[in-house]
Amino acid sequence: MKVIPADASTVMLIRACPDASTMDIEVLMVRRNQKSSFVPGYYVFPGGVVENEDFEAGMERFVLGIDRAGASHILSDMRHLDHALGAWVAVIRETFEEVGVLLAQKKDGAPVTIRTEEECRRFCVYRKALIEGKMHFSEVLAAEELFLPLDRLTYFSHWITPEPFDMRYDVRFFVTQLPSDQAVIHDGVELTGHVWIRPAEAIRQYELGRLDMVLPQIITLENIKHFKTIAEVIDTARKRHVPATLTKIKRVDGKDVEVMPDGSGFDSRPPVYSWPKKDD
Repeated sequence: MKVIPADASTVMLIRACPDASTMDIEVLMVRRNQKSSFVPGYYVFPGGVVENEDFEAGMERFVLGIDRAGASHILSDMRHLDHALGAWVAVIRETFEEVGVLLAQKKDGAPVTIRTEEECRRFCVYRKALIEGKMHFSEVLAAEELFLPLDRLTYFSHWITPEPFDMRYDVRFFVTQLPSDQAVIHDGVELTGHVWIRPAEAIRQYELGRLDMVLPQIITLENIKHFKTIAEVIDTARKRHVPATLTKIKRVDGKDVEVMPDGSGFDSRPPVYSWPKKDD
């Protein structure tokens, strides 16, 4: 039976290299748990599946910059247009749950900070409650009187897990700058590690077999590796046409090759998706 991909979203968090003598950017890569059912042990960007609460009625009161109609216009190829707003909300929620970074602002327009001992304690409690399913994201926003500036997330690309896998995702990629006064702390459950790395260096490490990635991450990093500033990445992303990219897995000379829509093959290293089990 054909598996319908689940809607999901992910974000490239980027920052300027801490070494002021190096004119370049770094991107956050997070390592999935080795026990994960999907791409275990591989480096990806923070993100996850769009949940019902991410696009539920009333979420509009917490968002700025993009409303439900605007989200539907940008993601006009989404199966359920009324769910489009959830792609932005989900990636903010998931980023907070997975790496402790909250892309939000206070009612006076100031960005959220998580730097004092009291702030760290308070937001740690919220994060734990979200991960354990004891609290909804909207409840966190209401309690702290926070808003989500969705227009600070720039739509970058769109990837769909190829058939015939049991687990498939329809993923929207975004890019944004890491907010100041917030630190990355991976959750230790879904994610067991993280690294800030220059895009070109990530590609080099991948080619050496030291940093495992799947094709969407590889191509995305290839797209930004020549940019030296955050502004260049964001400005270019805003001008991009974003088509859906659905690859295919083909058997070529006894090897599984992931083939792009233009026919180019990716066979330098094998695809890491799990083939579905065949009935005996």
